[in-house]
Amino acid sequence: MTEILEFNNIIAIIIAYLVGSVPSAIWVSKWFFGIDVRDYGSKNAGATNTFRVIGKKAGIPVLFFDILKGWASVKGLSYLFSVYEIGSDPYINLELAIGMAAVFGHVFPIYEGFKGGKGVATLLGIILAINLPAAAVCFGIFILIFVITNYVSLGAITAAFFFPFITIYIFKALSLSLIYFSIVISLLVILTHRKNIYRLLKKEESKMPLNLHIKNRS
Repeated sequence: MTEILEFNNIIAIIIAYLVGSVPSAIWVSKWFFGIDVRDYGSKNAGATNTFRVIGKKAGIPVLFFDILKGWASVKGLSYLFSVYEIGSDPYINLELAIGMAAVFGHVFPIYEGFKGGKGVATLLGIILAINLPAAAVCFGIFILIFVITNYVSLGAITAAFFFPFITIYIFKALSLSLIYFSIVISLLVILTHRKNIYRLLKKEESKMPLNLHIKNRS
């Protein structure tokens, strides 16, 4: 029985990595706009750079799909492969492992030479699947900071910084796995944005205005 559980868990984690590896920003920019988004802007294969380089018509579907990758991986694969009781610590641990595999896939996609994005949107999908109230508060913080400053990176960094405090002190998480997860995620987002932090401190970070439009790259 233990061997079956371990095999199921491994299969679920592998599938989550493969799902997370789907590089929506790269494929959308190549297939529909004839460019590689990694050649422009921050050269990052994520939703933010897609918005900045191409505009809303590419950015919105990329953002939606990147969030969906995290949410669907956690919800779908946990349900299909887990034999644990929903809500139990083993079930939550499997959800977290699946979610992190999806993020790892987004950051290091096997389909595109292991060069992907920062995984913030996919992380949001995971948090939406595992802790919806905390995700809603973090998203509110992100939107507030973004609207005030027009800095996407600052919004993401601020939301990530407060995520452990929201999880632990506002929603009183009892699961140690969720607490550790919130701390690790916070540190991960901040570390992946270290270049953005440097540019913010030097006032060299690019802003992203709310009235984005399609840009001509021909």
